[in-house]
Parts: sequence; structure tokens; C-alpha cells
Amino acid sequence: MAAAERRAFAHKINRTVAAEVRKQVSRERSGSPHSSRRSSSSLGVPLMEVIEPLDFEDVLLSRPPDVEPGPLRDLVEFPADDLELLRQPRECRTTEPGIPEDGKLDAQARAAVEMYTEDWVIVCRRYQHLSAVYSPITTETQRERQKGLTRQVYEQDASGDERSGPEDTEDSRRCSGSPEDTPRGSGASGIFDLRNLAADSLLPSLLERAAPEDVDRRNEALRRQQRPRALLTLYPAPDEDEAVERCSRPEPPHEHFGQRILVKCLSLKFEIEIEPIFGILALYDVREKKKISENFYFDLNSDSMKGLLRAHGTHPAISTLARSAIFSVTYPSPDIFLVIKLEKVLQQGDISECCEPYMVMKEVDTAKNKEKLEKLRLAAEQFCTRLGRYRMPFAWTAVHLANIVSSAGQADRDSDSEGERRPAWTERRRRGPQDRANSGDDACSFSSFRPATLTVTNFFKQEAERLSDEDLFKFLADMRRPSSLLRRLRPVTAQLKIDISPAPESPHFCLSPELLHVKPYPDPRGRPTKEILEFPAREVYAPHTCYRNLLYVYPHSLNFSSRQGSVRNLVIRIQFMAGEDPSQALPVIFGKSSCSEFTREAFTPVVYHNKSPEFYEEFKLRLPACVTENHHLLFTFYHVSCQPRPGTALETPVGFTWIPLLHHGRLRTGPFCLPVSVDQPPPSYSVLTPDVALPGMRWVDGHKGVFSVELTAASSVHPQDPHLDKFFTLVHVLEEGAFPFRLKDTMVSESTVEQELRTSLTTLRLASPEPLVAFSHHVMDKLVHLIIRPPVIGGQMVNLGRGAFEAMAHVVSLVHRSLEAVQDARGHCPLLAAYVHYAFRLPGTEPSLPGGAPLVTVQAATLAHGSGRPTSLYLARSKSISSSNPDLAVAPGSVDDEVSRILATKGVDRSHSWVNSAYAPGGSKAVLRRALPYCGADPRQLLHEELALQWVVSGSAVREAVLQHAWFFFQLMVKSMALHLLLGQRLDTPRKLRFPGRFLDDIAALVGSVGLEVITRVHKDAELAERLNASLAFFLSDLLSLMDRGFVFSLVRAHYKQVATRLQSAPNPATLLTLRMDFTRILCSHEHYVTLNLPCCPLSPPASPSPSVSSTTSQSSTFSSQAPDPKVTSMFELSGPFRQQHFLAGLLLTELALALEPEAEGTFLLHKKAISAVHSLLCSHDTDPRYADATVKARVAELYLPLLSLARDTLPRLHDFAGEKLAHHQPTVNERDYYGI
Repeated sequence: MAAAERRAFAHKINRTVAAEVRKQVSRERSGSPHSSRRSSSSLGVPLMEVIEPLDFEDVLLSRPPDVEPGPLRDLVEFPADDLELLRQPRECRTTEPGIPEDGKLDAQARAAVEMYTEDWVIVCRRYQHLSAVYSPITTETQRERQKGLTRQVYEQDASGDERSGPEDTEDSRRCSGSPEDTPRGSGASGIFDLRNLAADSLLPSLLERAAPEDVDRRNEALRRQQRPRALLTLYPAPDEDEAVERCSRPEPPHEHFGQRILVKCLSLKFEIEIEPIFGILALYDVREKKKISENFYFDLNSDSMKGLLRAHGTHPAISTLARSAIFSVTYPSPDIFLVIKLEKVLQQGDISECCEPYMVMKEVDTAKNKEKLEKLRLAAEQFCTRLGRYRMPFAWTAVHLANIVSSAGQADRDSDSEGERRPAWTERRRRGPQDRANSGDDACSFSSFRPATLTVTNFFKQEAERLSDEDLFKFLADMRRPSSLLRRLRPVTAQLKIDISPAPESPHFCLSPELLHVKPYPDPRGRPTKEILEFPAREVYAPHTCYRNLLYVYPHSLNFSSRQGSVRNLVIRIQFMAGEDPSQALPVIFGKSSCSEFTREAFTPVVYHNKSPEFYEEFKLRLPACVTENHHLLFTFYHVSCQPRPGTALETPVGFTWIPLLHHGRLRTGPFCLPVSVDQPPPSYSVLTPDVALPGMRWVDGHKGVFSVELTAASSVHPQDPHLDKFFTLVHVLEEGAFPFRLKDTMVSESTVEQELRTSLTTLRLASPEPLVAFSHHVMDKLVHLIIRPPVIGGQMVNLGRGAFEAMAHVVSLVHRSLEAVQDARGHCPLLAAYVHYAFRLPGTEPSLPGGAPLVTVQAATLAHGSGRPTSLYLARSKSISSSNPDLAVAPGSVDDEVSRILATKGVDRSHSWVNSAYAPGGSKAVLRRALPYCGADPRQLLHEELALQWVVSGSAVREAVLQHAWFFFQLMVKSMALHLLLGQRLDTPRKLRFPGRFLDDIAALVGSVGLEVITRVHKDAELAERLNASLAFFLSDLLSLMDRGFVFSLVRAHYKQVATRLQSAPNPATLLTLRMDFTRILCSHEHYVTLNLPCCPLSPPASPSPSVSSTTSQSSTFSSQAPDPKVTSMFELSGPFRQQHFLAGLLLTELALALEPEAEGTFLLHKKAISAVHSLLCSHDTDPRYADATVKARVAELYLPLLSLARDTLPRLHDFAGEKLAHHQPTVNERDYYGI
């Protein structure tokens, strides 16, 4: 055919391009070295070299958002409401706050009240939930999204009958479109009988002449038909094992509870009913030999029996009428017993005589024993009238809880509902003591078992000489033996019905241990259920979150054997005195059952005719918020005359002793063996201890200790640790300026308090772990206060920054070590993470947040107050300056003013800081900085600045402790920076001016030193290197939301250069490359990843990123008539301009390209990590509602254009195109990676 007669479309065929494609494929098949991208000169800059990023803030200044049309404006800059401050009200379990009502509080009590009542202050990044960090795409979520996809039906998938039949049904077709669908058949056309098919209709439009533009439009319209909105939904979910960026927000601190069981006392019946009987319940752990709960007192007497005590009782408070209790058990064990003790009104005779009628008489013999019963009732009535305020031991029994749980059966304890399962990336958790206790013996779990109603019929009479807890533990241990000696004893016959069941989640009518109403409490007139305070068998590491200030008094024994006279029926009266006058006894002693809620005095049970009685009594007291030197416990010993005699008083005082509750400012607790005075104590006795032999006083047994008693406090105000007590005392004294004051045996003045405080900071590491963890929020707040607000002593400011920072490092290590069993997958301590996220705040900068709403948002910037993203950031600047865009419309002050403010912010010796390090400007590892003068100086010290400085200049021991928990200090710095910006209204300040240059220098030095630690420790301590690597990456990712992003990019580049230098000499580069890949993935998980890549700069190509084949071949002038535009072609490969503009995307795709190199180290692992990172990001973009618009989605897709050339170059290594060799050779890339690409 002649050239002139050629058809028109033949002129448009690009033969040169086709030839070049064939030549390129030929080179790739032959394995030409030119295919290697590691050091390709065509890219301009080798991939191994990290290119210098653009100055992000300068680029934004030169390209305002209104340049971009429509929705693309949102890609230019972070939204104005990106950073916000939330006030989350602290959860209060009770309807009353429970804080003390005292008008005057000392510094310690005031600090505790503030700590337990202030709301949580949370710094929130509003769009962070859209990133893969907190919104992971899992197999479950992917499956849910696939349910809404349209079924794709293709011609070759349908049979011949289906294609020709007019009534095809959807269910009979073989379809595709979901990974779960049946795969297509192979070669469907091969089974067709072409001769039996009807002729196809002609296509008259096939030979019609059409303009290339019309073909492109038609092809584009066809491509958009039935196109799924989320393309990546068709792919499998990203590999969760590689999701190093995923995090979970910590739970707010809350009150600790173990497994809770509900015990209801239903009825108590004896063979004879002649007098009131009172019950006591408590839990005991035989293995630990410890009482693990406070007492629960109950009264099941009939109204007629209660009437016998009407002369001694007041109107009972409703809280003392409880018949059910909720016990908490943190460490379930097969050795836990529910011990039930019974008491009766004191009467003449020992315990055996009093028990005899109950052991002999039977209900069936009532008529026979009528006279005896009448006589017993009359005697009981007389004793109740005269001695009704006194009790005596009667009987006891015990219920083995493990038997109850095992016999009741387990209610599917091992089943795990689908909805409660956590993703695999949050399940990694070390087992601690509680886990081992819970899993060591399944029969010991009290969290799920069928409720059981018990009828206890046998009680053992109490023995006067064996009333102590030590004797009780022997009895309980004996009860577990088959040949128990207790079984041979004659029992006291009774019927006690109790119901035992797992406690509900939110029980109604429940009272806290402080008798506060626990929500929900529908009706105050309902009979309450009491929560019983637990005394855990072992340490429980949990911070205090509510105000609690209880004191328990346990009299153990009294020895009056040397006391002359008729001193046999001994009873001890206990009073909590605010002074020495009898009228100053405070009503702080909790009532027992059927009595007043609080009383001014309480009595021990009486052991008849015993000069050396033992006691099992427990007195529960509510401590005043402010305990002073005048507060003391007064014990008065009486002899009670059981038989009335003329001229003889009912009770005769025979001794006195006391315990001052404060000793050098500390609450006195622990065991005491006190001497007892025969005489009434003289005036001013309460300031001394009974150990002091006061002149003119007579003492029992020559001033020897004859009274054994123990004090135990359950307090969130008093630490009960000498090191914590000293630290808090010194800090509070400095706050109030009360000099001089007594600290233990020395007087501390202004001249010596500094040294005492420094010593106290050093000795904090010696504190016991349990109280340290319990008061960790207090300790951390005080250390922060010392760092940012140094105390002024004698008119001079004392810099305690270094000492407080070192103390903080050791406290964090101790807390972390104590809670090592409950670390999360990243090795983070949840208690410390919750402190930073919820509790930490800058002292003295509390925002005036409005109350009322359950969640209050404080807008620090005034650009946008709505919940959605603003449609136009640039137009909103007429109201305010963007919180993120460094708009130079803010006129800084004069140079002299700025310099003066900067120089006035800190006067700290920096001789050991970054200046002398390799990271200083001009040093061998200097980081490029673009910081302008800072115009927001603050005269006070800033926590983030001090932390960075102290970390950089710290010694080796402290630095090691900080590195072990670097994540905590990084998060603390980030929240401090955010609060500094939000509370100081500095979000309107251009990002380059938000922080001073010296702080940026410290950050640069810090990032460099931590990065160096990662590199040097990767082979010595791989686990620590992995944690440090992730912590550093998260820190830099957080900084991108707060400060100059160009500066942060320069830090990232400096870290990459560090790693690249180390790779040249590393014995195992694969490990370091793996860490760098994780580092990159975490950085790219930022919620504004697309914006950070500057997608709207002019370098981006204007054409569609995925033109069809037909539209490409129909273009008449692009590739055949002129050379391609270098700017366009550079965006299709990892060129220098692409990696410079799209810095994070360039890093990620570069990691992928290097991993796919044939000579790459650790091929399989790096393939998996690199491809998984890209896959995860693409899935995240696909589901992000911010990128739903087609034009926005096209710009996002442009960030991944180099994937096309990368896949083209890697294709020969992904698949062997020689068909005959396919069965003999394995691909060099893993099959999963192949499908991923």
C-alpha cells in the first residue's frame, strides 16, 4: 500500500516508543546491570544518599492555600483546628465527691484534694484517628468493607447458555470482586460449541472515524462505570505483624479492684432464741497468713431480740443495716476462707458456760425445757439491760471459697467472645503475679461461677485462750485436713444461710468503704450493700485516684497479770481525740451493725475473768484531712462488773495509754507495745509518747510494755514511707515558707533546707515500690514543679533542675520495674503512659475551662470552631492567623526586645551542652537549622526545654536510666510543648518562631545522641535498640504537629545519614536496615502524611496518573513529536526533585526500591516490611474521608507514581517470563510480596 493511501490512524502509531519498550524489556531480561537503582546516575542523586528536603515553611509561605482550587486547598496546610485541648471530667464513682469538709487544710491535704478532684487535661490531635496509628485496617474491617462492593461479572466468567439466555439470574453466575468469591474458571471459551452459537451482531461503529479526544472521553467514561470507590478494598488486609506504628490510647487512671464476690447474709437461726447474736465476716488467706479484707458487721436478729437493747442504742443509721457485702480479691487462691464470727451480749460466765445451752437444747425439746428457756430469757434480758453496750466472743466458722466455686461450677470461663478479643498487635503482654495467680488454678477464679446458696450448720465455740489471728490460721489450716481436730469437737448448732455469687458490674444501693453512695443509687431508703475494702495479700501497684484517709486499729493483747486487785473482766475503750479534754473526742469511729454511722467511742469484746486477754477486734476510723500534733488515740482500760453489787460501779478505769498520731510530721502506723499508766494522764500528755516516764505517775508492771496494738492506714494522703514522707514534707514546707521546722530529730532552717531537699531527691530511689507507685502522680507533679519553678530560699532562686531530673529518671525506672508484668507491646508502662496523657499539666497554667459539659473543647486558635475540616484555610485568615501556617503577618518585636527576652529566659550553665558536642553547628554531625529569633519567650522555665537540656548534659548513669524509658520523656516533652502553645495562645505564631533556637539546638543534639545509641546498641541490646528506634520515630512524628517541619525533616535526614554511615561497616546490615524501615513507617503514619509531602507544588505533572492504553496510543503529539518534559518524567521515578519535594514519600519508596535490589541484605524480611508499609499507607488513604474527592485522590496518587517505574524495573525478578523455566526456578521475590506489588 502506498504511503499516501495509508489510513489516517496509522500515522499516529508511535513505532519509536514500541521499539524502545522492546529494547528496554530485552535489557531487563538479560539482567543488565543498568537496571540497578542503588547508584543509578539517571536519578541524579543515588538512592543511598538522603537528599536535603525543601524548607517546608518557606514553601508554604510562597504558595498560599487559595492558589489551589476547591478541595485541594485542604492539602496545602494542616487544618486550623488540628491541635486542641480537652478537659475530660474525672470519673467519680460516688454521688458525693468524698473530699473533706474541713475548712483549713495543710499543704499535704490540700495537694491531695486537688490531685483527686481536678479533671484530666488532654492534648488531642483532632485528625490523628484517621491515621493507621489508631485506625488500623485489619482483616475484620476489610471484610466489612467488602460486603458493600458491587459484584463484577465478566463475559468469560459466564457460560454460553447464560450469555444467550434472556433470564439469567445473578446467583447462577460465577463472579469476582471479593477475595472470598469462587475463582474464575480457566478458558471458558474452550467449551463452547461455536457452530451452535448464534451469529454476533455487527458493530457498525467500529470502522467509523472518531477524534482522539472523543476516544479519550469515551474511555474515561467507561473507566468510571461501576468503579469501586476504595480500590484497596479488593486486596487482602495489610500484614498486622508489621504494623509497628500502631498504638492504643491508655485507659484513664481508675481505682483498683480485684475479682469481686457478693455475699448476702439471708438468715441466722439457732435451736433456741433467747438473746441477740451479731455477726462478722472477713476474708483470710491461709497461705499468706494474712487477713485480706476489713470486717463486715451484720445483724440478722428479729425485732423482738433487737428490742432487748433499746436502752443502749440510738436510732440505727441505714448504712449499719446492710446484710450484703462485696469483697474484692486481687490474688485469688485456693487458701482463702470466708471467716464468720459470732458475738453476743456480755454476761456472767465464761464462753463455754454461755455456749452450753445452744449445744444442749434442741428446738424439738422446747416444751420439755420451757422453764429453763424462760429462765435463760430472763437472765439474757437482764444482761442486755445492764451490759448491752459490751460484747463477748461466742462462736465461729469458716467457708472454703475454693470449694464453693468448684462445686458451683464454672460458667464458661475459658470462652472468649469474638467482640472482646484484641488485635494481635495489642495482645503481647507479660504475665505478672496477678496473671499467674489467676491462671495457676482455674478453680480459684472468683470472677465467673454459678451463684451458690449455703446453709452453714456447724459453728465452733470460741476459746478464751485462742482468740488471736495466729490461732485462727492454725484452725483454718487444720480444717483442710481430712482428719481435722475441729471435726471432733461438739459444735454449736445453728443455721446460717448465705448467698455467694460474682458481683455485678454496677450493683444498686452500694456504699463505698467510706460509706459514700456508689452510682447508681436509685433510692436512699433502700437497704444498702457495702463494698468491703481489700487488704491485698501481696503488693498491688496502682496509683491512688480518689481521696481515702482511713485508719484501722487492731488491739492484740493486754497483760495485766501483775495488776493487783479485782481486774479480770477487761475491756478497752478507744477514742480519737483532737485534744486532751474529754469533750474533744471526735465522732470518726465507724459504727458496726444496727447503730449510729459514726461514734465517739468503741469497745473491745470482753473475755470473762481473764487478766491477759487476747483480742481479734478491728476498729475503723476516718482520719481528719489535717492531722495535727494534738490528735491522738486514747485507750482507757476498764474492769466491768458483770454481777450487780451495791456500791460497785458498772465499769472501773484501771489503766490509760495513748498514741500521738503524728511523729515529726509523719502519720504513726505499725505495731506498738505500750506501757499502761495506772493514773489519769497529766495535762499536755498527748505531745509525748507513753514511753516517756512522766514524774509522779504509776505504771503497770514497772513501765513495761503490756498492751500490744497495731495501726494500719489505708490513705491516699499519707504515704507511710520515710523517703516519700521526707520529700513531701520538704516540698510543702518550701511552698508555705514555714521556717524553721522539725524534720525527725533535727531542726531545719532556711540555710539547711536546700541540702536536705537535694538529699531527699537522691534518696527517692530508696522508697518502697508499692507506696511509690501509689503516690507516683504526686511525686511526678512535685518533681515537675521543682524543675520549672525552682524554689526561692532566702531571696535566692535554687536551681534543682538536675537533681529533680535525675530523681524523675530513677522514679520512672522503679515504677516501670514494679509494673514490668503489665507492659504493652512496646514495653511501655500503662501507668506512666496514663499519667502523661491524662494527669500531667503545667503547674500554675490551669486554663479557665468551662464546666458542665462532659467533654469540653478549648479552641486555642480561632480559625475554625466546627468539628469538621474548614473548607478554606486561607479565607479564614481574615479572622485569625492559622495555627499551623507560619504567616509572617504577625509582626515580631524589635531585635533588641527579642534578644532581651531570649537572654532573660534562662541563666543556666551550658558548658556541658551540645555546644561542645559533635552535633553543634560546624561539628562533624551538625544538623542544618533554619530557626529564626524566638519572639515568644517566657520568664519562667519551661519543662520541655529543661528536659531536653538535662537529658543532653546528664551523666552516664542517669542517661542510661532515661534511655531505658526514653518514650516517657519524649511524650512528656511533647505534651509540655503542646500545652505551652495552647495555653500561651502561641499557635498563631509562625512555626519558626514558636521555640527558641537554643531549644532547637538541644533537640538536635538529643535526636543525634539517641540515634547514635540506636546504631551502637543494635547488636549488643537489640530489644533496647528497637524500643529507642520506635520512640525516636514517634517523637519526631509528634514534633511535626508542633514546630518547624523543615527543621524536623532536617533531623530525619541527619538520622538517615547516621545510619548510612554505620551501614558501611556494620557486620549485619539487615538488622539496621530493618530498624530504619520501621523508623520510616512510623514517620509516614502521621495523620497529615499527604500534606507533609507538599502534593500541590508546581512540580507535580498535570496529566492523569493512570491513562488507558487506548488513550495513550491515540495521542498525536506527546511522545512521537517532541521530547518528554523533564519535570514530568522526574515525577515518575525516584529523582532528586521528587524526593526533595515529597520527602517522606521519597524516603518510603526509596526504602522499597533498595529492598528490591538483587544484592539487598536480608531480602525476604526487607521485602515484607517495605511492601507492607506501602500497602498499609495506600489502604489508609483509601479509607480516609478527607481524600474522597476525585481531584484530591489524584494528587494523593501522584505521590506513588515512582511505583510504576519501580514495578517495571523489578518485574524480571518478580516473575520468570521464560515459560519453560517457570517450573524449575523460584522467583526471587516472595509470592505475597509479588501480589502486593
